[in-house]
Amino acid sequence: MPDDSTEVTAAGIARLAGVGRAAVSNWRRRHADFPKPVGGTEASPSFALPEVEQWLRHQGKLAEVPLRERVWQQVAGHPDGAVTALVHAGCALLLVRDRPTAWLEITAVSDARMAGVLPGALDHVLADRFGPERSVHTPTASALLPSVPLLRAAAELAAETGARQAFDFLFGRQLDANPRQYTLTPPGLAELMADLAQPAGDATRRSGRQGSLTVLDPAAGTGALLCAVARPTALHAQETDPDLAALTALRLALQSTGSGAAGPPLAVRTGDTLRDDAFPRLTVDAVLCHPPFNERNWGHAELAYDPRWEYGFPARTESELAWVQHALAHLREGGTAVLLMPPAAASRRSGRRIRADLLRRGALRAVIALPAGAAPPYGIPLHIWVLRKPGAEQSPAPELLVVDAAEPETAGAPSGRDRLDWPAVRGAVLDAWTTFDVPGRREPLEERPGTSRAVPVIELLDDDVDLAPARHLPPRAAGGGAAELVRVRGRLEETLKLTARLTPRPAVPCEPARRPFTTVGELARAGALHLRTGTGAGSGTAPVLTEHDVLAGTAPSGTPSVPSGPPGGEPLLLEPGDVIVPVLGGGSVARVVDDATAGAALGRNLQLLRPDPAALDPWFLAGFLRGTANSRQASSYASTATRLDARRLQVPRLPLAEQQRYGAQFSALAAFEDALRTAGRLGGQLVQGMYDGLTDGSVAPE
Repeated sequence: MPDDSTEVTAAGIARLAGVGRAAVSNWRRRHADFPKPVGGTEASPSFALPEVEQWLRHQGKLAEVPLRERVWQQVAGHPDGAVTALVHAGCALLLVRDRPTAWLEITAVSDARMAGVLPGALDHVLADRFGPERSVHTPTASALLPSVPLLRAAAELAAETGARQAFDFLFGRQLDANPRQYTLTPPGLAELMADLAQPAGDATRRSGRQGSLTVLDPAAGTGALLCAVARPTALHAQETDPDLAALTALRLALQSTGSGAAGPPLAVRTGDTLRDDAFPRLTVDAVLCHPPFNERNWGHAELAYDPRWEYGFPARTESELAWVQHALAHLREGGTAVLLMPPAAASRRSGRRIRADLLRRGALRAVIALPAGAAPPYGIPLHIWVLRKPGAEQSPAPELLVVDAAEPETAGAPSGRDRLDWPAVRGAVLDAWTTFDVPGRREPLEERPGTSRAVPVIELLDDDVDLAPARHLPPRAAGGGAAELVRVRGRLEETLKLTARLTPRPAVPCEPARRPFTTVGELARAGALHLRTGTGAGSGTAPVLTEHDVLAGTAPSGTPSVPSGPPGGEPLLLEPGDVIVPVLGGGSVARVVDDATAGAALGRNLQLLRPDPAALDPWFLAGFLRGTANSRQASSYASTATRLDARRLQVPRLPLAEQQRYGAQFSALAAFEDALRTAGRLGGQLVQGMYDGLTDGSVAPE
């Protein structure tokens, strides 16, 4: 039986024990019996996983390694690399799911014998699922031998969570560990694109229960788009990278659920799609595609006379329009293609002739602008193009639907990476699309200023053929319209009156008091308060108080991150009276948690001070923490940022009654500060609304 040769880095050890990497470095320095490196480099050594687990248990730092963490460490430390380990694990999980009895018989023998028997069993199940032309090749006995401990552990994990969930967890960890190596399509975006691919007039689009479709993804990547199709009758995929194609095939095979364990027919091929189409004669109901953007080497020179360019030969700089026409070439008449596109594809002059022909012939049906952060590159608001294969007797569509979901209608709606309100985006897009895409619709589509409009094709066929939605949508009423501006002005007047009432009285000079001081660190050691640091983790429903929220004085706006390791990433929920101090910036900022903020989770780069109400008044504590001289004394300086060490902050030693006198004054100052902040925000909103109203004609000059 071979030894478990899995290796783990310092980051992996930290994840196992639920600590930071600095703690692992300290253990290595302080404990002579800490396991010695067995590989890696001097800067990033690796250690034998069994030795690490034994040491952690002996030190009482690890009661039990979570099973899924142990399996992942075996994947990450596999001698042939994580991708090979994932392929072997995926094959084994497919065997576990489809032939559980055969798996139990195989695992009843030694590791060496198991490695010798497995290839035959795996070949049988892979052939049944993928057929003779498959992207997942049966591993040999010698290749499987180092993976046997991993396969046993993966099967154990599958017994707890299910084979699909086990593989999804391991594959997701690989994607998280190598974000630049893969082009990711977030689940919310994939589900929206799958909804848009439903047949015209299909009511299931609104309910989220997609109908049965034959689907092709010619740039499959990690398989996210095909996984989002709920009830496919057949799936086809092509991916250039052979390793990724194998992983995607296994993911789809484990994901699929049909009338039997095998699920719907599945064909995943490897190769350059544009240069070497693996499905040259295939026609499908729907094509979903997240193509590579801005590729110059897509085959422009050798594909000049390709029959797919029915709408025009794409320029070298227009690789995305080549993918659009490839998708249309694989659709049956009336089939739908949904592609994620860079915004430049809607307006580049080099593509205007192809865009014009797509419009004239009714192939392009909708252009949808998404919020920034929907998918990488996260700083750009990407577009979705919805296309329909014209029928021989079908008259060209006279309109193009343009939707701008990049500007949420609800003020204050979250935006940016990991903060998108996907249900709201999906609802806005599908409401517009399902109303527009009705067979035989005669009534004009209701125009929604700033959000959606059915644009007559004739309006778009100018010299530029610019399809950017924002250019063809009437603007929303300035600041919500004249009536809304009146309401804003009224709120501003009330806030200014409140600000005047809260303005502090003139300061009364006095002699500087000489008082004994203590530090936050000493108070924490004495039990007068508890000091914690935020993780950003949440319960899934509680919002997260972010660093920006503390600095801007706004309500919690963050979304929780899901803890991927053992306990230690649990959410830290706020309670009334907690004092929150930012770690970075070194500024004089402290926030006392009120009833409205209580229950939120503490975000990253924030420190929580929870005072004992019998010993410390929270407003007294927050007020003295905000002193400029105090924050300077507690700050440390690096080349790029200033960090605040809350333990070094000082407060005077005063009786609780005296603390409460100071606390009342500090609370009044905080209320005055909030009123000033609100007045500034309302004033800015009123000014900009007046500018917009006067310039667009919705507000008349006096």
